[in-house]
Amino acid sequence: MKEATDDFDIQSVLQYDLNNNVNYIKTLFHDCSDFVIRSIIAGDRKACLFYIEGLINDDNIQTHVLQQLLNHSQVETFDFNNLEERILSIHGVKEINKMGEIINSILDGKTALLVDGKNIAIILETKGGKQRNVSGPETENVIRGPREGFNENLGVNLALIRRKIRSHRLKVISKKAGTETKTGLAIVYMEGIASPDLIQEVMNRLDRIKIDGVLESGYIEELIEDNPWSSFPQIQVTEKPDTVAGNLLEGRISILVDGTPFALIVPATFWQLIQSSEDYYERFHVAIFLRTIRLFLIIIALLLPSIYVAVSTFHQEMLPTALLLSLANSREKIPFPAVVEALIMELAFEALREAGIRSPKVVGQTVSIVGAIVIGTASVQAGIVSAPMVLIVSLTGIASSTIPRFNIGNSIRMMRFPLMILAASLGLFGIMVGLVVLTTQLLKLRSFGVPYLAPFTPISVQEIKDTLFMRAPWWHMKFRPINIAAKNLKRERSNQHPSPKQSAGILKRKHDSGAEEP
Repeated sequence: MKEATDDFDIQSVLQYDLNNNVNYIKTLFHDCSDFVIRSIIAGDRKACLFYIEGLINDDNIQTHVLQQLLNHSQVETFDFNNLEERILSIHGVKEINKMGEIINSILDGKTALLVDGKNIAIILETKGGKQRNVSGPETENVIRGPREGFNENLGVNLALIRRKIRSHRLKVISKKAGTETKTGLAIVYMEGIASPDLIQEVMNRLDRIKIDGVLESGYIEELIEDNPWSSFPQIQVTEKPDTVAGNLLEGRISILVDGTPFALIVPATFWQLIQSSEDYYERFHVAIFLRTIRLFLIIIALLLPSIYVAVSTFHQEMLPTALLLSLANSREKIPFPAVVEALIMELAFEALREAGIRSPKVVGQTVSIVGAIVIGTASVQAGIVSAPMVLIVSLTGIASSTIPRFNIGNSIRMMRFPLMILAASLGLFGIMVGLVVLTTQLLKLRSFGVPYLAPFTPISVQEIKDTLFMRAPWWHMKFRPINIAAKNLKRERSNQHPSPKQSAGILKRKHDSGAEEP
């Protein structure tokens, strides 16, 4: 066995001498106090268990491995060939003889069993250790709908999706990313619904990733999106298993990353990112109302400060006389132009938002609320900003908080600042120029080949039923998105429309005939 180095030969195989194998592995894991080597005698053979403390389930090691092997130590001959069938009572047992695969398995939370006189290692599925329990999502609160959210364990997250979709057509492909972290990835899709070309494209983009570490799904998102220079996200991020399941059934693909509760969904469109999972759990009348309100608030979040700056600076004639006089009176002692006022208050609001997020929970909300009140009141009394500007920024902040997805919300908040500068320079014309540039950028964007503003570009009447402020009843949404699903476009049988008149007639006939009513 050659001397171990940091870049050990992953193709090197085990030797028959156990001592040489142990010395080699010890060299690789020197100065690793959590690395455990447990020597045992089983029959006429010496054996060693290798694992990392904290990554394994101690009960599995003690009950299903050590106890079974030590009980077998009374036997004169160690039966290596029947180890899996007759001795070990643990699931997930496989044989490996390459040193690189053995080391990676140990680092992945598994246990390696090496026996003297054999150049094959037994890899035991003993993953465990402490982990966060399944709890509600922190970024996607709902009133109606499932309350469970992903956690940092990849296996748990896959199980949560399996509980939603109990189908053999739900496929999971495992990969590793990061030369040092070797982070586990899972590509999840529905066979027969997801496009094979889309699946292959996702695989190709993941295979192109060459980086030393992946610590969160944000690494993957930035490395595989179509246009990394755009401020708008082209991949949906979610903590909710039901959101992932719903998108899988439409033909999309989800990428789960070990160590983070945030799953990625591709492809994603703009309308998809401003929708909430709760839209599909409420009756369609309520969903349409909520989506209409949400769209109106998104427009406010993007344009309200810019419109105020443009009107108060260039287009005072658009205001009623009483309102104009009130505005002029409030700004009489303000030393700054409207755009400076807006920038000061917007930056202060963003600072308070960040302080509320980064502070401990017990004080974060207090910091945000009290800070906003104190800063707003003090600024008006000091004559730095006017009272209407405080009102405008407050309404804008409230509107920003109604956007369901935090990543698209961040993009809309960022767009406010260049629009305010354009409004201060060119008035309403500047806002229109900014909106034209913004719309052009959105029209050019693609998410894994799907137009970002689909189904409006290109137009698809069938898919418009579930975009913008529309949410048709389920019995009218018979087909999956044409731009995403490759085949099996029909997702429900015909004649799903409720027929209350027919049901009433059946009940009436039963009642008239004297049958027991249900």
